Amino acid sequence: MIVSKQNAEHYSWGGDCDGWHLVKGSSLSIIHEKMPAGRTELRHYHCVAQQFFFVLAGELTMELEGEFYVVNAGEGISVPPQARHQARNESLDNTEFLVISEPTTRGDRINQEA
Repeated sequence: MIVSKQNAEHYSWGGDCDGWHLVKGSSLSIIHEKMPAGRTELRHYHCVAQQFFFVLAGELTMELEGEFYVVNAGEGISVPPQARHQARNESLDNTEFLVISEPTTRGDRINQEA
């Protein structure tokens, strides 16, 4: 089956951010996310899962273990297990990106205090 934002399971997070489950398995998760300008997720880490963030449109700032990386459309960044990280949209436009997690992050997220 062909999967897209139009037919994938949708969810909202952070008030006005969107996600679409393109692949939702126990060993692999692929999510298409849209983050409006000025939004950020909670800083967190995953005990087991590794992740790869690939920017489709706009730019994403990734804080990874205290270092900041600006990831532009067509670029990606890898986040190993146990690495504290936080995705941010510090631009003036929406950003859209894929989050590929292996295995899934369900039940494997530890949020950090603000």
